[in-house]
Amino acid sequence: MSENQNAAGARYNPYDNMLAVLRKAAEKLGYEENEYITLEYPERELKVSIPVEMDDGSVRVFEGYRVQHSSLRGPCKGGVRYHPNVNIDEVKALAAWMTLKCAVANIPFGGAKGAVKVDVNRLSPKELQRLTRRYTAMILPLIGPEKDIPAPDVNTDAKTMGLIMDTYSMMKGYPVPGVVTGKPICIGGSLGRHEATGRGVTLVTLKTLERMNAKAAGTRIAVQGFGNVGSVTCSLLQESGCRIVGVSDVSGGILRPEGIDIPDLRNFMKRPGALIRDYRAEGVRHTDNRGVITCDADVFIPAALENQITAENAGAIQAPVIVEAANGPTAVEADRILQKKGTVVVPDILANAGGVIVSYFEWVQNIQSLFWDEAEVNRSLEKILTKAFDEVWSTGKESGVTLRMAAYMIALRRLVDAKRCRPVFP
Repeated sequence: MSENQNAAGARYNPYDNMLAVLRKAAEKLGYEENEYITLEYPERELKVSIPVEMDDGSVRVFEGYRVQHSSLRGPCKGGVRYHPNVNIDEVKALAAWMTLKCAVANIPFGGAKGAVKVDVNRLSPKELQRLTRRYTAMILPLIGPEKDIPAPDVNTDAKTMGLIMDTYSMMKGYPVPGVVTGKPICIGGSLGRHEATGRGVTLVTLKTLERMNAKAAGTRIAVQGFGNVGSVTCSLLQESGCRIVGVSDVSGGILRPEGIDIPDLRNFMKRPGALIRDYRAEGVRHTDNRGVITCDADVFIPAALENQITAENAGAIQAPVIVEAANGPTAVEADRILQKKGTVVVPDILANAGGVIVSYFEWVQNIQSLFWDEAEVNRSLEKILTKAFDEVWSTGKESGVTLRMAAYMIALRRLVDAKRCRPVFP
């Protein structure tokens, strides 16, 4: 079954998934449709064709997107992902989740997302560079520090953001560091940005354990995905005393009930072409992706792509707590199953907000031309994310709803309040 199909074999549409929860939150808040209907539609959807000259002299045309979901509360903000299976519905959903995420964190951004349909493993570094520059040129009318600020996402990184920033600056004729976040430190990036999402996931996980009267020491954690977010999360949680018992990537997973040596695994994964399926260590048992998702753990952290927890596997998940480091990893049908089981699910729009919070800090530093040290970045991140977590947890308890519904209710309330201040034009 492909990642875009559900248990019934129908095509999974992540945007429909988002809308279902949004409408339920509106119902809980007692809103009329007119109060939130604009949030059901992205403000702009741009689809572009990206011609790239390959190393052999041939020309290939790639499909790209940039979607701006909402600018109600400020400039649009959202990452750019490179993936062969990306589609417009996925980009729309990711943009909408960014709108909600920024509202939950109460930072002055709206939501956007970009993507290129490409397998990065099949392109050379020079081809990827040309692809990034041409994609930037194609979406240039939409982006800018006052309009829409891209950032890294799946298969993009600080180097990619540096290329976008440079291309945009060349078009403008002067340096514009604030056009992107997550860029290299040497051209205006922020200290602490690389680790921010994983640090935020760690903070939220520890806060959840604290609220459940559980100690971090010895808590068994399983993490799906070992990219930037997953690997940083594993390291920080292990440093906090947790035991990482399962980890996976696209090639498969590993299990070790006594705990995986995360520093050793991270060193192994730095090798060119390294995959978790090739990792060997004493006591490590190899398994597939499902084996990590459903393993015996206290906390499961999906840190890969969306639609990973489905109606097919939700019932088999043993972890009583799920912290969503990925965007949209849980299907609506799976959410219902988990709720009936009593599983505590910390939603993506809260759990992985650390990245966009520190992106906000980077944007502010670029505008002010005044940079912070890493301690100040991490301290400010903790302050904002702790406040957001406390608001979601309290709303969930007071309203008798799940943490996902509580987060959506908080976000939707802020967005509707903003719309009341900015009624339909003209």
